[in-house]
Amino acid sequence: MTDPIPPSPAEQVLDDVALMLAPLVRWLLVQGIPLGALVRTLRGVYLDEAYRDLSQRDRRVTDSALSVLTGIHRKEVRAYMEAHHEPSGSPPVPVRLAPTPAAALFTQWITDPAYRTPDGAIQRTLPRHGPTPSFEALAREASRDVHPRTLLEELERLALVAVQPDQVCLLSDRFVSPVHDPAAIRTMAVNVADHLATAVHNLRADSPVQRRLEQSVFADGLSAESAAHLGEVARALWDTALQGMVREARARITPDASQDVAQDVAHDTRMRFGIYYHLEVNKSALPAAPDAPNPKNSREEDE
Repeated sequence: MTDPIPPSPAEQVLDDVALMLAPLVRWLLVQGIPLGALVRTLRGVYLDEAYRDLSQRDRRVTDSALSVLTGIHRKEVRAYMEAHHEPSGSPPVPVRLAPTPAAALFTQWITDPAYRTPDGAIQRTLPRHGPTPSFEALAREASRDVHPRTLLEELERLALVAVQPDQVCLLSDRFVSPVHDPAAIRTMAVNVADHLATAVHNLRADSPVQRRLEQSVFADGLSAESAAHLGEVARALWDTALQGMVREARARITPDASQDVAQDVAHDTRMRFGIYYHLEVNKSALPAAPDAPNPKNSREEDE
């Protein structure tokens, strides 16, 4: 009897890729997006990233080079490049979502000490007009380009505030877009992309010093009540982290923006700091029902 052939490194990587893709595919199925559409999108991503890889390595970017690197036929490479790239040949700039003015206003409301009560709680009701602390003053601090009334209407649309004739009442401590709002999907995309980019960076880092923060805590064997409790703990920890990070970011942005141009310091770096809490029932650990059918035997087959 011969020993089984161990999987190749590429096969092992693809097994892990399948694990990462599973939640995304579950969502795509709900959205009614078929495999063919995803493959077309993935083909474009492969070509764009291959273009960047060759450019960063100072390699000549040709249809043949892209074909060899991606495994995509040269005819498909040429058709995609002609349709999606500028005459200069440069790839499209990746979309990076900056916080909307409404999100910036909301964050400032829940973090700025000027909008806190004497005991440190969020001042949940603000005068609609007037000097600080008022909604109008807050809106003008958060955005110089969008009228306070427009920001108020957007927060009201998102069900984050209740508007009264002379007051604005905060209804939530978290900025969450409606589930079917395109902005919610775009926010998910850039958050997940940055998280994955950090993880991939760490896999390619030559030394521990070059690695970025990307950690998590795992616990198994919990009751549903305990898992829910830990979820509330995670929210409380995030609230503390949010306050500290916003405070430090503002302290850095202000002097960076006013720095003398003669110092020749580039201000071209962005950051994102996030947190997540995931829980699910480990179905493989649940006892089977007495007369439950075997799932392997209950699948319908095509005739």
